Amino acid sequence: MIRMARARIVGVAIAALAIGQITSARAADKLHFAVGPLLPTASETTKAWDPFFKHLAAKLDAPYDLVATTDWAGVAVALANSQIDVAWMGPWGYILANDDSGAQAIATAKYDGKPIYYAIVIARPDLKVATWPDDGKGLRMAFADAGSTSGWLIPTWWFKSRGIDPRTYFKYRDGNTHAANEIAVANGQTDFATDFDRNRNSMIERGAIAADATKIVWTSDPLPNDAIAVRKGFNPALAKRIQDILVAIDADTAKAILPTHYTGFVAATHDSYKLIEQAGVTVGRLKPR
Repeated sequence: MIRMARARIVGVAIAALAIGQITSARAADKLHFAVGPLLPTASETTKAWDPFFKHLAAKLDAPYDLVATTDWAGVAVALANSQIDVAWMGPWGYILANDDSGAQAIATAKYDGKPIYYAIVIARPDLKVATWPDDGKGLRMAFADAGSTSGWLIPTWWFKSRGIDPRTYFKYRDGNTHAANEIAVANGQTDFATDFDRNRNSMIERGAIAADATKIVWTSDPLPNDAIAVRKGFNPALAKRIQDILVAIDADTAKAILPTHYTGFVAATHDSYKLIEQAGVTVGRLKPR
């Protein structure tokens, strides 16, 4: 009887210890989120995207933190180092993260109901550009940072596919944010710059630039929109839960938790971004698989 009683006590103690350990583990399970430089400053980006990540964390019943990086490559590096679990990132940043560390796309953002957007080249409105890029040769050109899809990868790929090296064809510089590129052209600090249609439209809408402060002289083919990606080794079941939560966001919910014009998500896989991957191979940043 004494042995049985002791056994019960030991069993209860072990069970209680196990429950305590599980509870502690759950309490420590903080989700680490990140978002790239979608607005001019990290603080603006954090403020605009925090309601979305707060919604996601609430659906998962988990604490979270959020960091906004100052360049697109920063998100890829953070994923590779397992400093973050889930990231909202540009298509090229996602491909870099996939190549470097095996990050996986689970969803693509919809903007005005569509999972696509366009890279653009903008110019000073007073410039006469009848033939592109011929009429821009030798003039000042500003690309965005090398982690940007529309600001670096796609225009670089487009030029190189036509036998043009933009670094020698123009008075070239890179490293700017998209917002800085628009402002530089508007202020006459450069003749041309790369950007993407969503950013230019947003800046005009917010009054950051006038509608006639810049003009578009080149537009890319459709590109897959921003990716939601998880780091390598992330729990597959949790990744699926996150994907389901994202796809379930309807237009009304999107208005409440997402920045203006974002309307939800579609499910995605790595194959959704194959076009971007191929461009990376063409410009020599990635090795063919």
